[in-house]
Amino acid sequence: MNAFPGLALHLAVALGIGLLIGAERERRKGKGPSRSSAGIRTFAVASLSGAVSFVLGGSLLLTVTFFAFLLLVIVAYLRTHQQDPGLTSETALGLTVLLGALAVQEPVIASGLAVTVSILLATKDRIHHFVSTILSEAELEDALIFGAAALVIFPLTPDRNLGPYGALNPHTIWKIVLLVMSIGAFGHVAVRLLGPRVGLPLAGLASGFVSSAATIGSFGARAKNSPGLMRPAVAGAALSTVATILEMSILLAATSRPTLSQLKVSLIAAGLSAAVYGALFTMKTLREEVSGTLKEGRAFSLKSAFAFTATFCVVLIASAALNAWFGKSGVLIAASVAGFADTHSPAVAVASLVATGKLGVEQAVVPILAALSTNTVTKLSLAIASGGRRFAAQLIPGLVLVVASAWAGVLHLLLS
Repeated sequence: MNAFPGLALHLAVALGIGLLIGAERERRKGKGPSRSSAGIRTFAVASLSGAVSFVLGGSLLLTVTFFAFLLLVIVAYLRTHQQDPGLTSETALGLTVLLGALAVQEPVIASGLAVTVSILLATKDRIHHFVSTILSEAELEDALIFGAAALVIFPLTPDRNLGPYGALNPHTIWKIVLLVMSIGAFGHVAVRLLGPRVGLPLAGLASGFVSSAATIGSFGARAKNSPGLMRPAVAGAALSTVATILEMSILLAATSRPTLSQLKVSLIAAGLSAAVYGALFTMKTLREEVSGTLKEGRAFSLKSAFAFTATFCVVLIASAALNAWFGKSGVLIAASVAGFADTHSPAVAVASLVATGKLGVEQAVVPILAALSTNTVTKLSLAIASGGRRFAAQLIPGLVLVVASAWAGVLHLLLS
């Protein structure tokens, strides 16, 4: 008796699934002799049949029920396939039977899938228009490449340290490849939706929270391939550094408020410098017409993603070598070396030492800024390697200005 309320609820979910998918199909079934044979009532019954079959007879009875509906679907298709050769409704009906059964065990997952199916069915025209008209052949190819890289290759890469000094983890390295591809695709979508003058700067700022270095590498490749996008790409790359400073401030606030307080002048100065430099290029971009030089097609450059990752691997090996030669006894050396790969990890590590009382708050400033400086060296290298001299010449002054402003904040702290 105690299980009845739960079972009744699950059956109600199954009924809701059938009504939801069936309501969408009812609007599209048409009228007259050529109308579709499945509407809201058929889908509701199908979902309940799947649920009741699973409750009464488990997987065996569910299999019988599913194939019974499959037989009905085949008969209905043979009757109407000349007027409507599509299989969408028939496939949805079979899936509805299975979703009804799934609702008995996992009602939340079944409901979510039902909503997803209903959205896919309802947006048929928009999806067809997007795929056939808006999405280019090159973009579709890039989507397939990314899908293979993320869903096939990534799970197969070994997750262990290999190579010189054990510095290279294939799983992590391929994750970097996916990251660069994702940032490139994000920037491409932003350009398609908002135009290059607005899309690239906004995409750079947002992508900077994921990885400013990867953003610089990706945007440098985009600027090199499409010279007309040089200024918006520089603007986005510069604004990604704003995200670096903001993220560091948030992490320091969560780890050690005294460390953040000690560095607040440096972080404010660095953040403002990055914002002003990025804003200048954004304003120049907004006053120019760049859409005429836009090269549409590729969402990302696989060659550039590999080139960026190769550069990153060299930095990792060099960092590991320095650690092996000098050891990890010195906080300054350790933070500086780690900064070549990432500026946030050593900053949090040093702040954690302050929080546990192992390091004075005044002693944390220089190692954290040293990590920021060495990370900037990495960004400079990536700007040159990915974007060429022209891109690097426009971005490097802004990166140097950010680091100089951060160290100027330390000088202000010493003088006060």
